[in-house]
Amino acid sequence: MKNRILLTLIISTAMVAMLTSCKTQRAVIREPLKEAGADLLFSKLKEKELKFEWLTAKFSADYKNKDTEHSFGGQIRIRKDSLIWISLSPMMGIEVIRLMVSQDTVKFINRMNNTYFIGDYDYLNKFLNTNIDFDILQAFLIGRDLSFYDNDHFKATVDGTLYKLTTTDRQKLKKYVKTSEEEVKAFIQNIWLDPETYKITQADVKEVKREKQRLEATYSSFEPVQGQLFPMKIEYNIYADNNIFSTATFSKVTIDEPQQFPFKIPASFKPVKASDK
Repeated sequence: MKNRILLTLIISTAMVAMLTSCKTQRAVIREPLKEAGADLLFSKLKEKELKFEWLTAKFSADYKNKDTEHSFGGQIRIRKDSLIWISLSPMMGIEVIRLMVSQDTVKFINRMNNTYFIGDYDYLNKFLNTNIDFDILQAFLIGRDLSFYDNDHFKATVDGTLYKLTTTDRQKLKKYVKTSEEEVKAFIQNIWLDPETYKITQADVKEVKREKQRLEATYSSFEPVQGQLFPMKIEYNIYADNNIFSTATFSKVTIDEPQQFPFKIPASFKPVKASDK
């Protein structure tokens, strides 16, 4: 009798464990994704993307190209659609580079060789072997979509367990083209969205006329920051003649606390010519 009771208990316990295990597995295996239209996905993307007027964060990063590898720390400050300020320091903590960009101007101070630069995006694009503007830089730095480009030509598909938005002709909206002489570029772009959070998990962009040069970013380790999800780890890859790979890990992310953007050029520093690289 005791043996029967003991056997019953063992079998019952095993069955409960099996059922619990099956239930857990079913919970983590996602149902097949249904295709959603591009308009619906964009509305969800915009609804869930990071909302802010001011943003500041600290980060540590690794940088690698075919010639060099570096590890450094830094801080980023952003005034939405207006200014991006970045300070870079080696692990000893002494600033070596300070960068500040606006919609049409790029500035940096290089304390390693006592130089500075003030100019447009041509210099930055020559250095990075890419073709970006303020909007693209802001979007890729923090995992948002572009603010000043059209959303009309995207197609929506399912890629594995993610939604994918694809376009071969994304252009800047006419109201943001400052002069008639400004060249309106067309971009090929892909955006992958998590089907549960609608956050961007990966994005890439390349100009139609320069398809061999591509900017790519992968976003992971999302954590809540003041009620919103922020990617605490981002991998940036630039594919061109000299490929650049960088991984940034963020910490102490703060939203909507007004920031200063100090940028003072020491009198002894010499200017860098736009033709230099």
